[in-house]
Amino acid sequence: MTIKDLQPKIVWDNFYGITRIPRPSKHEEKIRAWLLQWAAERGVEAFTDKTGNVIMRAPATPGMEDCPGVILQGHMDMVPQKNADKVHDFEKDPIETRVEGDWLKACGTTLGADNGLGVAMALSVLESKDVKHGPLEVLVTYDEETGMTGANALEPGILKGNILINLDSETEGELYVGCAGGLDASATASYERKAEPAGHECWSLSVKGCQGGHSGMDIILCRANANKLAARLLLELLEKDGVKLIDLEGGSLRNAIPREAFATVYVPAGAVEAAKATVSRITAELKAEYAATDPDLQVIFEPYKCAEGESCDPQDCLYVEEEAALRLIRAIIACPDGVERMSDAMPGLVETSNNMAMVKIYRGEAFIKSLLRSSVDSAKDALAKKMECVFSLAGMKTTFTGGYSGWAPNPSSAILAAMKKVYKDLFGKEPAVMAIHAGLECGILGGIYPDWDMISCGPTLLSPHSPDERCYIPSVQKAWDFLKAVLAECR
Repeated sequence: MTIKDLQPKIVWDNFYGITRIPRPSKHEEKIRAWLLQWAAERGVEAFTDKTGNVIMRAPATPGMEDCPGVILQGHMDMVPQKNADKVHDFEKDPIETRVEGDWLKACGTTLGADNGLGVAMALSVLESKDVKHGPLEVLVTYDEETGMTGANALEPGILKGNILINLDSETEGELYVGCAGGLDASATASYERKAEPAGHECWSLSVKGCQGGHSGMDIILCRANANKLAARLLLELLEKDGVKLIDLEGGSLRNAIPREAFATVYVPAGAVEAAKATVSRITAELKAEYAATDPDLQVIFEPYKCAEGESCDPQDCLYVEEEAALRLIRAIIACPDGVERMSDAMPGLVETSNNMAMVKIYRGEAFIKSLLRSSVDSAKDALAKKMECVFSLAGMKTTFTGGYSGWAPNPSSAILAAMKKVYKDLFGKEPAVMAIHAGLECGILGGIYPDWDMISCGPTLLSPHSPDERCYIPSVQKAWDFLKAVLAECR
């Protein structure tokens, strides 16, 4: 069985079309063109706004002309993550999918169901001949994953509807009515380097096999952060075994929990066995600590080898001055990471967290990038100040960008009441009403259109933002039936 055999066929066909188009964040040109072509081929009104969001419109079906206008919303970009051994160019290659039982997965890369399936459902409403709806608009934003740029750039007044259904949630049977705000933190510093020391050997240290995942949805799972693990290993190597740091790099996306980190070091020739013993001991500790959350964790410590056919660049043979290396590694260890506080208002929900997403110490420049999240703005600001203090002690400068507020729940929401009724009528049980510790675009869009009544829903996805991303196939049929019934109910 392949994706083309799945039901509902109209949704899966549209999602298959999306998977064929490269669309990593900040490289949405091809998917934008594909969306406009898709609309033109079906006679659907479509255009881009001044910044690159795609907007489509369809008139009400007969008998529903006086119903309130509904906006279906999703984002066109996807997180480009792949396994280290996977050859894939996210700017050129399509996503290859496979069916495993009740799950749709990709082949060594992110699937892009976040948010390709939501967009596919919105397109399917426009294409379908049997969906009843009032005046309908579809808003497909760009660059959601790396800054919600398209949502931030949306113009007031360009959309006419007054109900927004965001299709970017990831658990079928749950209706989301609130989300966390976010803030990007970047800590930087320059450092002195020294010439290759005599009597030392060059070794590489790799941390691999961490589960990773979405820095909002999965942060509560307390999975290992590869940057943190690498720093923990390096600190003891530097302090006890006389090892000297050459470089360190880990993580690649602000909103993905880092799965891998790689360092290069100099080991005194007489301390190689001691360094190997240190790595072996700490690796055993880490594997025991993360046995449940990261069972495939591995640490590889081996002599460094240049890539076949290449010679080492002399610039890459300099090491970080000893005190500077210690300051930087200690800052990585001290930086808050993971859940900072749970919500008092909604038990089981993370209130405030940080994902230390990217670390790079290379050729005289150090860079640490984090994504802070909180449903309480003052708590987010307090965490930012704490991080600024940590990095200042290491001689690093911290800048904060891309801040946005959360989306406060509206218990008197008319669309919430309607969707709860429809769900119970269809499936015989109440849906869960939730808030999410992630940055749904609703928070930003609601600031631009404060009178919108908003809600978020979608099919079930697991491990988005990682190559383990997968979609529970039966949930798509339920989500599709639910969306159709909700649109017919919006009167």
